[in-house]
Amino acid sequence: MKASGLPICLLSAAFYLFWTPSAGLKTLHLGSCVITTNLQEMRSGFSEIRDSVQAKDEIIDIRILRKTESLQDTKPADQCCLLRHILRLYLDKVFKNYQTPDHHILRKTSSLANSFLTIKKDLWLCLTPQAAVVKALGELNILLQWMEEMK
Repeated sequence: MKASGLPICLLSAAFYLFWTPSAGLKTLHLGSCVITTNLQEMRSGFSEIRDSVQAKDEIIDIRILRKTESLQDTKPADQCCLLRHILRLYLDKVFKNYQTPDHHILRKTSSLANSFLTIKKDLWLCLTPQAAVVKALGELNILLQWMEEMK
């Protein structure tokens, strides 16, 4: 009886996958949080749909996120918390409510949402809920001042 080479090939492939560093994986150091994610894959997925999605954006005079310089100005100790909140915004409000008849765009946004979920689960809670409430209430004056300065 002749032995098949298939089990050896499968075993070799499994070892290759587990022992070879994945292309595109990047480790991000965000203050006290360290996450590993495939930014190249997310960027590629978004690049496929960017033009179509942005063409439907009729609100051109308002930006939710400014250029990356403003995000880079975040103190290292706050980066983990900031990213967690931004991801939560995208997961709870953006991806959940985005609608389009284009199935390709829906698949790509679903893939991006799954990537965000994977990252978010690796981020630690920034503050305990009570500490967050006290912090937000203590800094209410900043919000009120900003609202007063609006014309």
